[in-house]
Amino acid sequence: MPDPEDIARFTAVYDAHHPRVHAYVVSRVGVQAAEEITSEAFCVAWRRIRDLPDEPLPWLFGIARNLLRESYRVRERRDALARELRTWAAGQPPAGDVAEAVAERAGMLRALADLSDGDRELLTLVAWHALSPDEAAKVVGCSKASFYVRLHRARRRLERALTAQSRAPDLDVSARGPSQITPKRKAVR
Repeated sequence: MPDPEDIARFTAVYDAHHPRVHAYVVSRVGVQAAEEITSEAFCVAWRRIRDLPDEPLPWLFGIARNLLRESYRVRERRDALARELRTWAAGQPPAGDVAEAVAERAGMLRALADLSDGDRELLTLVAWHALSPDEAAKVVGCSKASFYVRLHRARRRLERALTAQSRAPDLDVSARGPSQITPKRKAVR
């Protein structure tokens, strides 16, 4: 049971400083992400209530700043993975008898890059990392039944992405920037 003095102190700090901490976070990431980071900052403050200095505002700003930096790192890692998947997918398959397999792999990587982080994680945990659904459910933090439902939905979205790709004309992005993408011309034999 929490100490009543700790509860009273935290409540007073929260009431006094929440608007300013929230405004600080909004100024850094915008309104949409600010509530989550502000809430997490006050969760940290609650867990470390005994470490709370006499003047808590700079300390709270420091916590919020660290959480913001961590969110930037997470976003950068996610974006880097998406960029890498798109780079792999944009590569031209080599000629020869392996061309079809390479083209199929490139198409799969393109489709994966278009999926959400969550869908990509579910699919790769099972397919690339060879986890059982039970193990993957533990990684994701859900029940085995819930994982099966999520995996099924992710597979359906991947299938739709692959189908949409097969219907779209081939695009030549090897020598042009993204604003100059043009359909490939089929070779006439």
